[in-house]
Amino acid sequence: MNEASDARAAMSADEVRATLDALRAADLPVHGGRTLAYVYDSGLADADALGLEALAMFAGANGLDPTAFPSLLRMENDLVASAGRILDAPDGFVGSATSGGTESILLAVLAAREGAPHVSDPSMVLPTSAHAAFLKAAKYLGVRAVLVDVDPTTLRADPEAMAAAVDDTTVLVVASAPSYAHGVVDPVPEVAAVASGRGIRCHVDACIGGWVLPHLDHPHPWTFALEGVTSISVDLHKYAYTCKGVSLLLHRNPALRRGHLFASADWPGYTMLNATMQSTRSGGPLAAAWAVTRTIGDAGYARLAGEARQATLAIARGVADIDGLDVLVTPDSTLLALVADGSCDVFTVADEMLARGWFTQPQMAFRDVPPTLHLTLSAATAPSVPDFLEALAQATEAARAAGPVSVDPALAGLVAAIDPTTLDDAGFGRLLGAAGLAGDDGSLALPERMAPVNALLDACPPALREALLLGVLDRLSRPTPS
Repeated sequence: MNEASDARAAMSADEVRATLDALRAADLPVHGGRTLAYVYDSGLADADALGLEALAMFAGANGLDPTAFPSLLRMENDLVASAGRILDAPDGFVGSATSGGTESILLAVLAAREGAPHVSDPSMVLPTSAHAAFLKAAKYLGVRAVLVDVDPTTLRADPEAMAAAVDDTTVLVVASAPSYAHGVVDPVPEVAAVASGRGIRCHVDACIGGWVLPHLDHPHPWTFALEGVTSISVDLHKYAYTCKGVSLLLHRNPALRRGHLFASADWPGYTMLNATMQSTRSGGPLAAAWAVTRTIGDAGYARLAGEARQATLAIARGVADIDGLDVLVTPDSTLLALVADGSCDVFTVADEMLARGWFTQPQMAFRDVPPTLHLTLSAATAPSVPDFLEALAQATEAARAAGPVSVDPALAGLVAAIDPTTLDDAGFGRLLGAAGLAGDDGSLALPERMAPVNALLDACPPALREALLLGVLDRLSRPTPS
Protein backbone atom coordinates (compact mmCIF):
# COMPACT_ATOMS: atom_id res chain seq x y z
CA MET A 1 0.00 0.00 0.00
CA ASN A 2 1.46 3.38 -0.98
CA GLU A 3 1.63 6.35 1.34
CA ALA A 4 -1.21 8.22 -0.36
CA SER A 5 -3.72 5.39 -0.09
CA ASP A 6 -2.78 4.81 3.53
CA ALA A 7 -3.45 8.42 4.52
CA ARG A 8 -6.34 9.01 6.90
CA ALA A 9 -8.85 11.68 5.91
CA ALA A 10 -9.51 14.47 8.35
CA MET A 11 -12.60 14.05 10.53
CA SER A 12 -15.18 16.71 11.12
CA ALA A 13 -15.55 18.15 14.62
CA ASP A 14 -18.83 16.26 15.07
CA GLU A 15 -17.19 13.00 13.98
CA VAL A 16 -14.35 13.52 16.44
CA ARG A 17 -16.77 14.22 19.30
CA ALA A 18 -18.89 11.20 18.41
CA THR A 19 -15.81 8.98 18.29
CA LEU A 20 -14.57 10.29 21.62
CA ASP A 21 -17.97 9.62 23.17
CA ALA A 22 -17.92 6.08 21.79
CA LEU A 23 -14.43 5.46 23.10
CA ARG A 24 -15.30 6.84 26.54
CA ALA A 25 -18.34 4.55 26.78
CA ALA A 26 -16.06 1.60 27.56
CA ASP A 27 -14.30 3.44 30.42
CA LEU A 28 -15.11 3.30 34.10
CA PRO A 29 -17.17 6.30 35.24
CA VAL A 30 -15.11 9.05 36.89
CA HIS A 31 -18.09 10.63 38.62
CA GLY A 32 -20.89 9.22 40.71
CA GLY A 33 -18.79 7.55 43.40
CA ARG A 34 -19.10 4.02 42.01
CA THR A 35 -15.47 3.61 40.90
CA LEU A 36 -13.56 2.78 44.07
CA ALA A 37 -10.02 2.97 42.64
CA TYR A 38 -8.03 5.18 40.29
CA VAL A 39 -10.36 8.21 40.50
CA TYR A 40 -11.45 10.52 43.30
CA ASP A 41 -14.81 12.25 43.19
CA SER A 42 -15.80 15.12 45.44
CA GLY A 43 -19.36 15.12 44.16
CA LEU A 44 -19.05 18.89 43.66
CA ALA A 45 -20.06 19.53 40.06
CA ASP A 46 -19.29 23.25 40.20
CA ALA A 47 -15.74 22.66 41.44
CA ASP A 48 -15.19 20.04 38.75
CA ALA A 49 -16.45 22.40 36.06
CA LEU A 50 -14.21 25.22 37.24
CA GLY A 51 -11.24 22.86 37.30
CA LEU A 52 -11.90 21.84 33.70
CA GLU A 53 -12.22 25.49 32.71
CA ALA A 54 -8.85 26.28 34.26
CA LEU A 55 -7.36 23.15 32.68
CA ALA A 56 -8.36 24.36 29.23
CA MET A 57 -7.34 27.96 29.93
CA PHE A 58 -3.75 27.00 30.78
CA ALA A 59 -3.36 23.84 28.69
CA GLY A 60 -0.88 25.49 26.35
CA ALA A 61 1.16 27.19 29.06
CA ASN A 62 4.55 25.59 29.68
CA GLY A 63 6.06 25.25 33.15
CA LEU A 64 9.53 24.71 31.65
CA ASP A 65 10.45 28.38 32.11
CA PRO A 66 8.89 30.11 35.14
CA THR A 67 10.00 33.51 33.84
CA ALA A 68 8.01 32.98 30.64
CA PHE A 69 4.87 31.88 32.49
CA PRO A 70 4.97 33.55 35.91
CA SER A 71 1.32 32.61 36.44
CA LEU A 72 2.33 28.97 36.77
CA LEU A 73 5.09 29.79 39.22
CA ARG A 74 2.64 31.79 41.34
CA MET A 75 0.08 28.97 41.35
CA GLU A 76 2.71 26.35 42.18
CA ASN A 77 4.02 28.40 45.09
CA ASP A 78 0.46 28.97 46.31
CA LEU A 79 -0.28 25.23 46.25
CA VAL A 80 2.97 24.41 48.05
CA ALA A 81 2.15 27.05 50.68
CA SER A 82 -1.30 25.53 51.22
CA ALA A 83 0.18 22.07 51.63
CA GLY A 84 2.83 23.35 53.98
CA ARG A 85 0.20 24.89 56.21
CA ILE A 86 -1.76 21.66 56.69
CA LEU A 87 1.41 19.55 56.94
CA ASP A 88 2.98 21.66 59.72
CA ALA A 89 5.92 22.69 57.56
CA PRO A 90 8.49 24.90 59.33
CA ASP A 91 9.66 28.31 58.20
CA GLY A 92 11.92 28.02 55.19
CA PHE A 93 10.34 24.86 53.74
CA VAL A 94 10.17 24.39 49.97
CA GLY A 95 8.22 22.25 47.53
CA SER A 96 7.73 21.33 43.89
CA ALA A 97 4.72 20.28 41.84
CA THR A 98 5.07 16.99 39.97
CA SER A 99 2.95 14.88 37.63
CA GLY A 100 1.89 12.42 40.32
CA GLY A 101 2.88 10.47 43.39
CA THR A 102 5.36 8.26 41.57
CA GLU A 103 7.34 11.25 40.33
CA SER A 104 7.27 12.80 43.80
CA ILE A 105 8.63 9.58 45.29
CA LEU A 106 11.29 9.23 42.59
CA LEU A 107 12.45 12.78 43.31
CA ALA A 108 12.52 12.17 47.08
CA VAL A 109 14.77 9.16 46.54
CA LEU A 110 16.91 11.05 44.03
CA ALA A 111 17.38 13.95 46.44
CA ALA A 112 18.39 11.54 49.20
CA ARG A 113 20.90 9.81 46.93
CA GLU A 114 22.42 13.05 45.69
CA GLY A 115 22.51 14.39 49.23
CA ALA A 116 24.87 11.61 50.28
CA PRO A 117 27.61 11.59 47.61
CA HIS A 118 29.98 9.87 50.02
CA VAL A 119 27.85 6.69 49.96
CA SER A 120 28.97 4.51 47.06
CA ASP A 121 26.23 1.88 47.34
CA PRO A 122 23.19 3.85 48.60
CA SER A 123 20.18 2.05 50.04
CA MET A 124 16.81 2.94 51.51
CA VAL A 125 14.97 1.11 54.29
CA LEU A 126 11.26 0.72 53.82
CA PRO A 127 8.45 -1.47 55.11
CA THR A 128 7.11 -4.13 52.75
CA SER A 129 3.84 -2.17 52.73
CA ALA A 130 5.47 0.87 51.09
CA HIS A 131 4.20 1.84 47.66
CA ALA A 132 5.76 0.08 44.67
CA ALA A 133 6.90 3.47 43.40
CA PHE A 134 9.84 3.13 45.80
CA LEU A 135 10.82 -0.11 44.07
CA LYS A 136 10.57 1.73 40.76
CA ALA A 137 12.86 4.40 42.18
CA ALA A 138 15.27 1.68 43.30
CA LYS A 139 15.42 0.29 39.77
CA TYR A 140 15.67 3.64 38.01
CA LEU A 141 18.07 5.36 40.39
CA GLY A 142 20.25 2.54 41.68
CA VAL A 143 19.26 3.01 45.30
CA ARG A 144 18.98 -0.46 46.82
CA ALA A 145 15.63 -1.17 48.51
CA VAL A 146 15.97 -2.92 51.88
CA LEU A 147 12.51 -4.31 52.63
CA VAL A 148 11.49 -4.89 56.23
CA ASP A 149 8.49 -6.99 57.24
CA VAL A 150 5.59 -5.14 58.84
CA ASP A 151 3.95 -6.07 62.12
CA PRO A 152 1.88 -9.16 61.24
CA THR A 153 -1.07 -8.04 63.36
CA THR A 154 -1.37 -4.33 62.58
CA LEU A 155 0.31 -4.41 59.12
CA ARG A 156 2.15 -1.24 60.13
CA ALA A 157 5.88 -0.64 59.83
CA ASP A 158 8.04 -2.19 62.56
CA PRO A 159 10.39 0.61 63.74
CA GLU A 160 12.71 -1.73 65.67
CA ALA A 161 13.17 -4.00 62.66
CA MET A 162 13.73 -0.98 60.44
CA ALA A 163 16.33 0.37 62.86
CA ALA A 164 18.14 -2.95 62.70
CA ALA A 165 18.16 -2.76 58.89
CA VAL A 166 19.77 0.70 58.78
CA ASP A 167 23.49 0.68 58.07
CA ASP A 168 26.19 2.95 56.69
CA THR A 169 24.74 2.73 53.18
CA THR A 170 21.27 3.95 54.17
CA VAL A 171 20.36 7.35 52.76
CA LEU A 172 16.58 7.26 53.32
CA VAL A 173 13.99 5.71 55.63
CA VAL A 174 10.36 5.53 54.49
CA ALA A 175 6.97 5.54 56.21
CA SER A 176 3.42 5.68 54.82
CA ALA A 177 0.45 7.81 55.89
CA PRO A 178 -1.40 5.63 55.09
CA SER A 179 -0.18 2.59 53.19
CA TYR A 180 -2.16 2.14 49.98
CA ALA A 181 -2.80 -1.60 50.17
CA HIS A 182 -4.16 -1.75 53.70
CA GLY A 183 -5.06 1.83 54.65
CA VAL A 184 -3.11 2.06 57.91
CA VAL A 185 -0.72 4.79 59.06
CA ASP A 186 2.78 3.69 60.01
CA PRO A 187 4.21 4.71 63.42
CA VAL A 188 5.89 7.74 61.90
CA PRO A 189 7.27 9.20 65.18
CA GLU A 190 9.28 6.05 65.82
CA VAL A 191 10.37 5.64 62.18
CA ALA A 192 11.41 9.31 61.96
CA ALA A 193 13.36 8.91 65.19
CA VAL A 194 15.26 5.99 63.64
CA ALA A 195 16.30 8.23 60.75
CA SER A 196 17.06 11.26 62.93
CA GLY A 197 19.18 9.18 65.29
CA ARG A 198 21.39 8.11 62.39
CA GLY A 199 21.44 11.52 60.70
CA ILE A 200 19.64 10.34 57.57
CA ARG A 201 16.47 11.40 55.81
CA CYS A 202 12.91 10.25 56.47
CA HIS A 203 10.29 10.52 53.75
CA VAL A 204 6.61 10.22 54.57
CA ASP A 205 4.55 8.98 51.64
CA ALA A 206 1.27 10.79 52.23
CA CYS A 207 0.32 10.77 48.56
CA ILE A 208 -3.09 9.33 49.31
CA GLY A 209 -3.63 10.61 52.84
CA GLY A 210 -1.95 14.00 52.94
CA TRP A 211 -5.07 15.98 52.06
CA VAL A 212 -7.35 13.87 54.29
CA LEU A 213 -5.56 13.05 57.54
CA PRO A 214 -5.02 16.71 58.57
CA HIS A 215 -8.82 17.05 58.69
CA LEU A 216 -9.36 13.91 60.77
CA ASP A 217 -8.63 13.15 64.41
CA HIS A 218 -5.69 10.84 63.80
CA PRO A 219 -4.12 10.06 67.18
CA HIS A 220 -0.43 10.10 66.22
CA PRO A 221 1.68 12.81 64.52
CA TRP A 222 3.10 12.10 61.07
CA THR A 223 3.82 15.51 59.55
CA PHE A 224 6.71 17.98 59.66
CA ALA A 225 5.73 18.53 63.29
CA LEU A 226 8.13 15.61 63.82
CA GLU A 227 11.69 16.91 63.58
CA GLY A 228 12.91 13.72 61.92
CA VAL A 229 10.56 14.04 58.92
CA THR A 230 12.54 15.61 56.09
CA SER A 231 10.14 15.31 53.13
CA ILE A 232 6.47 14.52 52.46
CA SER A 233 4.65 13.72 49.22
CA VAL A 234 0.95 14.52 48.80
CA ASP A 235 -1.17 14.11 45.68
CA LEU A 236 -3.66 16.82 44.80
CA HIS A 237 -5.34 14.64 42.18
CA LYS A 238 -6.40 12.28 44.94
CA TYR A 239 -8.21 13.78 47.91
CA ALA A 240 -7.82 17.39 46.87
CA TYR A 241 -10.14 16.20 44.06
CA THR A 242 -8.27 18.01 41.30
CA CYS A 243 -7.72 16.93 37.69
CA LYS A 244 -5.00 14.39 36.90
CA GLY A 245 -2.13 14.73 37.43
CA VAL A 246 -0.67 16.91 40.17
CA SER A 247 1.33 15.93 43.22
CA LEU A 248 3.47 17.97 45.58
CA LEU A 249 6.82 17.07 47.12
CA LEU A 250 7.70 19.16 50.15
CA HIS A 251 11.14 19.37 51.79
CA ARG A 252 11.93 20.76 55.23
CA ASN A 253 14.50 23.16 53.75
CA PRO A 254 16.03 24.12 50.37
CA ALA A 255 19.22 22.13 50.93
CA LEU A 256 17.22 18.90 51.10
CA ARG A 257 15.60 19.64 47.73
CA ARG A 258 18.78 20.58 45.90
CA GLY A 259 19.57 17.01 44.84
CA HIS A 260 16.60 16.77 42.48
CA LEU A 261 17.11 20.16 40.84
CA PHE A 262 18.80 19.84 37.44
CA ALA A 263 20.70 22.26 35.24
CA SER A 264 22.71 21.72 32.07
CA ALA A 265 24.53 24.35 30.08
CA ASP A 266 26.77 21.83 28.33
CA TRP A 267 24.98 21.92 24.98
CA PRO A 268 24.35 24.63 22.35
CA GLY A 269 20.70 25.34 23.22
CA TYR A 270 19.09 27.11 26.14
CA THR A 271 20.37 26.19 29.59
CA MET A 272 18.08 23.39 30.72
CA LEU A 273 16.79 24.08 34.22
CA ASN A 274 14.32 21.73 35.90
CA ALA A 275 12.95 21.22 39.40
CA THR A 276 11.38 17.88 38.47
CA MET A 277 11.95 15.01 36.04
CA GLN A 278 9.91 16.75 33.40
CA SER A 279 11.08 19.65 31.30
CA THR A 280 7.97 20.72 29.42
CA ARG A 281 5.04 20.72 31.83
CA SER A 282 1.54 21.67 30.78
CA GLY A 283 0.11 24.39 32.97
CA GLY A 284 -3.36 22.89 32.68
CA PRO A 285 -3.29 20.42 35.59
CA LEU A 286 -1.53 22.93 37.84
CA ALA A 287 -4.09 25.64 37.10
CA ALA A 288 -6.94 23.18 37.61
CA ALA A 289 -5.51 22.21 41.00
CA TRP A 290 -5.16 25.86 42.00
CA ALA A 291 -8.74 26.61 40.95
CA VAL A 292 -10.29 23.59 42.68
CA THR A 293 -8.38 23.99 45.94
CA ARG A 294 -9.28 27.69 46.10
CA THR A 295 -12.93 26.89 45.38
CA ILE A 296 -13.30 24.16 48.00
CA GLY A 297 -11.18 25.73 50.75
CA ASP A 298 -10.16 24.34 54.12
CA ALA A 299 -13.68 24.09 55.51
CA GLY A 300 -14.85 22.32 52.37
CA TYR A 301 -12.01 19.82 52.53
CA ALA A 302 -12.70 19.14 56.20
CA ARG A 303 -16.31 18.34 55.31
CA LEU A 304 -15.32 16.13 52.35
CA ALA A 305 -12.73 14.27 54.43
CA GLY A 306 -15.29 13.65 57.13
CA GLU A 307 -17.81 12.32 54.62
CA ALA A 308 -15.29 9.95 53.04
CA ARG A 309 -14.11 8.79 56.46
CA GLN A 310 -17.65 8.14 57.68
CA ALA A 311 -18.39 6.21 54.49
CA THR A 312 -15.32 4.06 55.15
CA LEU A 313 -16.38 3.31 58.71
CA ALA A 314 -19.98 2.62 57.66
CA ILE A 315 -18.85 0.08 55.08
CA ALA A 316 -16.50 -1.53 57.61
CA ARG A 317 -19.43 -1.92 60.00
CA GLY A 318 -21.69 -3.24 57.26
CA VAL A 319 -19.17 -5.86 56.17
CA ALA A 320 -19.49 -7.45 59.61
CA ASP A 321 -23.01 -8.51 58.60
CA ILE A 322 -21.96 -10.11 55.30
CA ASP A 323 -21.15 -13.81 55.51
CA GLY A 324 -17.93 -14.60 53.70
CA LEU A 325 -16.21 -11.22 54.05
CA ASP A 326 -14.32 -9.43 56.78
CA VAL A 327 -12.24 -6.28 57.20
CA LEU A 328 -8.55 -7.15 57.08
CA VAL A 329 -7.44 -4.40 59.48
CA THR A 330 -9.14 -1.40 61.07
CA PRO A 331 -8.70 1.51 58.63
CA ASP A 332 -6.98 4.74 59.67
CA SER A 333 -8.20 6.86 56.79
CA THR A 334 -10.44 6.37 53.75
CA LEU A 335 -9.03 3.10 52.40
CA LEU A 336 -10.43 -0.31 53.25
CA ALA A 337 -9.15 -3.83 52.55
CA LEU A 338 -11.60 -6.75 52.70
CA VAL A 339 -10.70 -10.43 52.91
CA ALA A 340 -12.74 -13.54 52.09
CA ASP A 341 -13.14 -16.39 54.58
CA GLY A 342 -12.59 -19.31 52.19
CA SER A 343 -16.24 -19.83 51.26
CA CYS A 344 -15.61 -17.52 48.30
CA ASP A 345 -12.81 -15.45 46.83
CA VAL A 346 -12.37 -11.71 46.41
CA PHE A 347 -11.71 -12.05 42.68
CA THR A 348 -15.21 -13.38 42.06
CA VAL A 349 -16.68 -10.78 44.41
CA ALA A 350 -14.96 -8.07 42.34
CA ASP A 351 -16.47 -9.50 39.13
CA GLU A 352 -19.92 -9.64 40.73
CA MET A 353 -19.59 -6.06 41.96
CA LEU A 354 -18.64 -4.87 38.49
CA ALA A 355 -21.72 -6.61 37.09
CA ARG A 356 -23.73 -4.53 39.58
CA GLY A 357 -22.12 -1.25 38.50
CA TRP A 358 -19.39 -0.94 41.16
CA PHE A 359 -15.66 -1.13 40.46
CA THR A 360 -13.60 -2.55 43.33
CA GLN A 361 -9.92 -3.41 43.09
CA PRO A 362 -8.69 -6.97 43.74
CA GLN A 363 -5.21 -7.25 45.29
CA MET A 364 -3.11 -10.41 45.13
CA ALA A 365 -1.83 -12.27 48.17
CA PHE A 366 1.42 -10.93 49.59
CA ARG A 367 3.53 -13.00 51.94
CA ASP A 368 1.21 -13.94 54.83
CA VAL A 369 -1.60 -11.58 53.78
CA PRO A 370 -4.31 -13.26 51.67
CA PRO A 371 -5.87 -11.67 48.58
CA THR A 372 -7.92 -8.61 49.42
CA LEU A 373 -10.59 -6.40 47.90
CA HIS A 374 -9.40 -2.80 48.00
CA LEU A 375 -11.84 0.10 48.36
CA THR A 376 -10.92 3.77 47.98
CA LEU A 377 -13.79 5.82 49.40
CA SER A 378 -14.44 9.31 48.04
CA ALA A 379 -16.91 11.85 49.35
CA ALA A 380 -19.19 11.18 46.39
CA THR A 381 -19.64 7.57 47.51
CA ALA A 382 -20.96 8.54 50.95
CA PRO A 383 -24.65 8.99 49.97
CA SER A 384 -24.60 5.58 48.24
CA VAL A 385 -23.15 3.50 51.07
CA PRO A 386 -26.46 1.61 51.64
CA ASP A 387 -26.61 0.78 47.92
CA PHE A 388 -22.98 -0.30 47.96
CA LEU A 389 -23.50 -2.60 50.95
CA GLU A 390 -26.56 -4.13 49.34
CA ALA A 391 -24.60 -4.81 46.15
CA LEU A 392 -21.67 -6.18 48.16
CA ALA A 393 -23.93 -8.56 50.06
CA GLN A 394 -25.47 -9.79 46.79
CA ALA A 395 -22.07 -10.12 45.12
CA THR A 396 -20.66 -12.09 48.04
CA GLU A 397 -23.70 -14.37 48.15
CA ALA A 398 -23.25 -15.08 44.43
CA ALA A 399 -19.54 -15.74 44.96
CA ARG A 400 -20.29 -18.13 47.83
CA ALA A 401 -22.81 -19.97 45.67
CA ALA A 402 -20.21 -20.35 42.93
CA GLY A 403 -17.48 -21.37 45.37
CA PRO A 404 -13.85 -20.24 45.29
CA VAL A 405 -12.50 -19.96 41.76
CA SER A 406 -10.03 -22.71 40.87
CA VAL A 407 -7.05 -22.71 38.53
CA ASP A 408 -6.95 -25.41 35.85
CA PRO A 409 -4.22 -27.83 37.03
CA ALA A 410 -2.77 -28.24 33.54
CA LEU A 411 -2.52 -24.50 33.06
CA ALA A 412 -1.07 -24.07 36.54
CA GLY A 413 1.57 -26.67 35.71
CA LEU A 414 2.40 -24.93 32.45
CA VAL A 415 2.80 -21.59 34.21
CA ALA A 416 4.83 -23.10 37.04
CA ALA A 417 7.38 -24.37 34.53
CA ILE A 418 8.02 -20.89 33.11
CA ASP A 419 11.31 -19.18 33.90
CA PRO A 420 10.34 -15.49 34.09
CA THR A 421 13.83 -14.45 32.98
CA THR A 422 13.47 -16.28 29.65
CA LEU A 423 9.82 -15.56 28.81
CA ASP A 424 9.92 -14.05 25.31
CA ASP A 425 7.13 -12.81 23.05
CA ALA A 426 6.65 -16.15 21.32
CA GLY A 427 6.46 -18.00 24.62
CA PHE A 428 3.98 -15.51 25.95
CA GLY A 429 1.86 -15.98 22.84
CA ARG A 430 1.76 -19.75 23.41
CA LEU A 431 0.76 -19.16 27.02
CA LEU A 432 -2.09 -16.87 25.94
CA GLY A 433 -3.35 -19.61 23.62
CA ALA A 434 -3.20 -22.24 26.37
CA ALA A 435 -5.07 -19.94 28.73
CA GLY A 436 -7.76 -19.12 26.15
CA LEU A 437 -6.77 -15.48 26.14
CA ALA A 438 -5.59 -15.20 22.53
CA GLY A 439 -7.72 -13.59 19.84
CA ASP A 440 -7.95 -14.91 16.30
CA ASP A 441 -4.99 -12.74 15.29
CA GLY A 442 -2.92 -13.76 18.31
CA SER A 443 -3.64 -10.55 20.19
CA LEU A 444 -4.68 -10.43 23.81
CA ALA A 445 -8.38 -11.12 24.38
CA LEU A 446 -9.35 -10.44 27.99
CA PRO A 447 -12.54 -12.13 29.26
CA GLU A 448 -15.46 -10.24 30.77
CA ARG A 449 -14.96 -12.00 34.09
CA MET A 450 -11.41 -11.69 35.37
CA ALA A 451 -11.59 -13.98 38.43
CA PRO A 452 -9.95 -17.01 36.71
CA VAL A 453 -7.15 -14.80 35.35
CA ASN A 454 -6.62 -13.11 38.71
CA ALA A 455 -6.62 -16.46 40.50
CA LEU A 456 -3.93 -17.71 38.12
CA LEU A 457 -1.84 -14.59 38.67
CA ASP A 458 -2.33 -14.90 42.42
CA ALA A 459 -0.86 -18.41 42.28
CA CYS A 460 2.30 -17.13 40.58
CA PRO A 461 5.43 -16.05 42.45
CA PRO A 462 5.88 -12.25 42.24
CA ALA A 463 8.69 -12.41 39.66
CA LEU A 464 6.61 -14.59 37.34
CA ARG A 465 3.52 -12.43 37.87
CA GLU A 466 5.55 -9.38 36.90
CA ALA A 467 6.80 -11.08 33.74
CA LEU A 468 3.28 -12.16 32.77
CA LEU A 469 1.77 -8.75 33.36
CA LEU A 470 4.58 -7.06 31.44
CA GLY A 471 3.60 -9.34 28.58
CA VAL A 472 -0.02 -8.26 28.97
CA LEU A 473 1.00 -4.59 28.96
CA ASP A 474 3.12 -5.13 25.87
CA ARG A 475 0.25 -6.79 24.00
CA LEU A 476 -2.25 -4.13 25.06
CA SER A 477 -0.03 -1.25 23.99
CA ARG A 478 0.47 -2.07 20.34
CA PRO A 479 -1.01 -0.06 17.47
CA THR A 480 -4.12 -1.49 15.86
CA PRO A 481 -4.28 -1.89 12.07
CA SER A 482 -6.02 0.88 10.16
